[in-house]
Amino acid sequence: MDLSPFGKPSLLTRIAVGKAIGFVIGIVGFSVAPFISEEISMMTRLGILCWYPTIGAFIAVFGVFNWHPILNLPLPWWFRSTFVGAWMNFVLAFFAHEQMSTILDGIFHQNVSPFWFVLNGGVFGLVTGFLCTQAGGEGPDTLAPVVNG
Repeated sequence: MDLSPFGKPSLLTRIAVGKAIGFVIGIVGFSVAPFISEEISMMTRLGILCWYPTIGAFIAVFGVFNWHPILNLPLPWWFRSTFVGAWMNFVLAFFAHEQMSTILDGIFHQNVSPFWFVLNGGVFGLVTGFLCTQAGGEGPDTLAPVVNG
């Protein structure tokens, strides 16, 4: 099922879809954060708003790689996108440990490890990777220029 508006694999379509999904999730996170906890700063809310479109773009761009050159193994979309989403949220939890801990404390009302955001990133990556692959294709074919005619 190819949803690409060009009828061919397109990196631009992948990036647009990835950023759009990320922007929707970012808006939800930005909007819901004050209801979770009053301690979440505006800087953290803006960070969440910008973080997920960035991850969506990374997942989309990594769709070009469908083969691992060193291990000589295929990289299916579900592995590649889940890994990128989980890794990026691991980095977020690692560097913004206190802020992410505040968010999870507000959600679960108990002391929870902020590294649960890694699972959140993996699920986000899986859904985003699926939609990007359906809309824009995958592999090196996404880099081919669109020719009229």
